[in-house]
Amino acid sequence: MPDRKPLIAGNWKMFKTIDEALITTQQLQKQVGHIKTVDIMIAPPFTAISLVAPFIKDTSIGLSGQNMHWEKEGAYTGEISADMLVNAGCQYVILGHSERRQYFNETDEHINKKVHAALNGGLKPVLCVGETESERDSNKTFSVLDKQIEIGLQGVAIDHVDNVIIAYEPVWAIGTGKTATDEQAQDVHAYLRKRLNDIFKNSAASSIRILYGGSVKPNNIKGLMAMPDIDGALVGGASLDADQFSAIVQYE
Repeated sequence: MPDRKPLIAGNWKMFKTIDEALITTQQLQKQVGHIKTVDIMIAPPFTAISLVAPFIKDTSIGLSGQNMHWEKEGAYTGEISADMLVNAGCQYVILGHSERRQYFNETDEHINKKVHAALNGGLKPVLCVGETESERDSNKTFSVLDKQIEIGLQGVAIDHVDNVIIAYEPVWAIGTGKTATDEQAQDVHAYLRKRLNDIFKNSAASSIRILYGGSVKPNNIKGLMAMPDIDGALVGGASLDADQFSAIVQYE
């Protein structure tokens, strides 16, 4: 298996004021900022990104936006660009999260534009894919993922592939307390790996990290990370607590 360095990412969603974000960031810096065996990423709300950045500079913790627009600039009230995220201190951006798809009607075509804008802007896009409970019950998991992957990565050049990250988040497991079994998650990750091999050359696709997301906690991360095609986690609720998130980072 290629050497894909694990990535543990925390999505803070619409939580934490600036003061709360600074406190959590400083706690994380003390607890896991020195760790070199795992890449770490946090995605605070936009209001806090530039303010937490100095506290994790030159540590193992990277910064991410939770979303972005595909244009470089323009009359898009309420939106921000890749350049703005980079300027604020980000190295990553989360794109296509199920909540963006569900509540804000983002399409695979919109998300594909954002993937290109992120890569061209010097960010590593974390492309989220996943099926709903009804889609899973209807045996549509793989067809849903096929569409999300194929359209989401359409036109991405092979020389950009090293910077692409996929996050498999079964929608039925986000914030519900339900988690796919280690084996269920591995089956889907293995399928995604195969599809990536179909889209890109095998050698290029093998470098893409595929994270699992969906009620990841300290008590289930070790089993998930033992699976050969699971390269990390995109953590929601548990990432809001520095102790819990640090325990997930230190799963070994």
